[in-house]
Amino acid sequence: MLETVLKRMAKRALLVYAFLIVGIAVPVLWPGQGSAKGVYVYKDRKGVVHFTDAPTESRFRLVRIMADGGTVKRKMYQIDKNHLDRLISSAARTYDLDPALIKAVIKAESAFDPRAVSFKGAKGLMQLMPGTAHDMNVTDAFNPRENIAGGSRYLRYLLDRYRGDVKLALAAYNMGPERIKENKSIPQIRETRLYLQRVMEYYQEYKK
Repeated sequence: MLETVLKRMAKRALLVYAFLIVGIAVPVLWPGQGSAKGVYVYKDRKGVVHFTDAPTESRFRLVRIMADGGTVKRKMYQIDKNHLDRLISSAARTYDLDPALIKAVIKAESAFDPRAVSFKGAKGLMQLMPGTAHDMNVTDAFNPRENIAGGSRYLRYLLDRYRGDVKLALAAYNMGPERIKENKSIPQIRETRLYLQRVMEYYQEYKK
């Protein structure tokens, strides 16, 4: 029984991987399944593609899968680079932030996909949760201008709250300020540690 389940999981992974590589819809035939399933995926810096049906980190993106002769579909939306840079520069001036930091957060959060939605419900370029979007006066989280303005405003708030400590502000951005301990230290949570590492690497890259 276990061997059969593992074989099915391997087959699904290969089909989704093929789609990600060639960029087309791949037919899927999974006997005995009549309902849609969700598989989450991300490709790491070494090019290794990771799959799960129970994601625990925000970097996973949903691949919609329709069973019984359906297809694997994954749409990626990209924003024009020049337009993105203008929006970032505007938000950076408004909220007194380093444009490189905003861009690093965007890359880590959504890989520059303005239509990205996390399994937790965060939306858009800077992956704003509905409550945060509301607090930052964002009415359309999928609108790049609104999303970047709202995410930057939130980042400015966190930097002020933690007295300019960039890493602490980023940790709070990732996991929520309510989860930062009273001593204001970064929790020993693997996802948050990896998130910080990625953002800081991107930040240094964009500062050059």
